[in-house]
Amino acid sequence: MKSNGVAAIAFLVSLFSLISCIDPDQTQEVILQKDKEAIEKFLQENPISAVKEYSEPIEGFYMFWQVSTKEARNSISRGDTVTVNYIGKTLDKKIFDTSIEQVAKDNGIFNSTRKYQPLRYAIGYGFTISGFEFALSMMHPGEKATVIFPSRLGYGTQANGSIPPNSPLIFELDLLQVAKGPNLNP
Repeated sequence: MKSNGVAAIAFLVSLFSLISCIDPDQTQEVILQKDKEAIEKFLQENPISAVKEYSEPIEGFYMFWQVSTKEARNSISRGDTVTVNYIGKTLDKKIFDTSIEQVAKDNGIFNSTRKYQPLRYAIGYGFTISGFEFALSMMHPGEKATVIFPSRLGYGTQANGSIPPNSPLIFELDLLQVAKGPNLNP
């Protein structure tokens, strides 16, 4: 009986300790709201010219096509292999990654051991962050677009290399090719 009381007190102390460590300013809702405000401010200060636009302001997702094909083509499906050139930036316009060698050299992120070439991978297997993959799913070969999305569609609360935690991201995408793969959707 005495051990049940000690266990209950230990549990309550542990629970209180855990709750007191949670920063109420860092809840997912608060982070998303801060991300959306930062994205909206960025867009006001840095208008992006586009021939076509898509946005989900409630989610903080914005996409601007600089080149759009007029052809009606099938959309990208899970299992399709995309080939894409990209430039990844934070909202302060600092480039953190690219598939283009000259861009890497010009921005001080060149790695001589890396082979710079278009990224080629199968959609739908979690190879890239969800905001990147969602943007590609809305594109057709030959299209170029700039996409901006909140941290939860990027690396979330975790830092990744030079990307701080809770960082909304910008990607410039140039979809070069889509090779149809097996349709794995039920």
